[in-house]
Amino acid sequence: MKFKSFLYLFILLILIWLTLTSTFHLQELTVGILVSFILALSLTENYIDLGLPALSAKKIMFFIFYIVILFKEIIMANLDVAYRILHPKMPIKPGIVIIRTGLKSDIAKMVLANSITLTPGTFTLDILGDNLLIHWINVKAENIDEATKIIGEKFEKYLRVIFG
Repeated sequence: MKFKSFLYLFILLILIWLTLTSTFHLQELTVGILVSFILALSLTENYIDLGLPALSAKKIMFFIFYIVILFKEIIMANLDVAYRILHPKMPIKPGIVIIRTGLKSDIAKMVLANSITLTPGTFTLDILGDNLLIHWINVKAENIDEATKIIGEKFEKYLRVIFG
């Protein structure tokens, strides 16, 4: 388990290095591999303690789908908020709703809460056990099940697989 976590972290750090430098020059690759190796050695215990899931092809695929859905939802929410701002009557119905999550790990709940907060018009105020307290710019449903379906389900179905 420890070697597997080290390997995942090492590969992740190399990918981050390549993304940030966006070059394949031998000197930069060598430094990137060396820095990634040292960081992976020193941070493997922390990685294990975070409770991050073990990687698999299925989880990586669902993570890619999740990122696409997240960006789509951010764009759609931005357009919705822009419409509300530009509309002469500013049609809003702000309020606080509770949604329920089936996610078990704290890090999965945190990712869900942050995803909700990243979409304009919603803001996660608190996580209380399996419930999230959400401020919503235009409350469409006050019932927990309906609000959960509208706000959280689009993210949670992917996060269940990623963190499951």
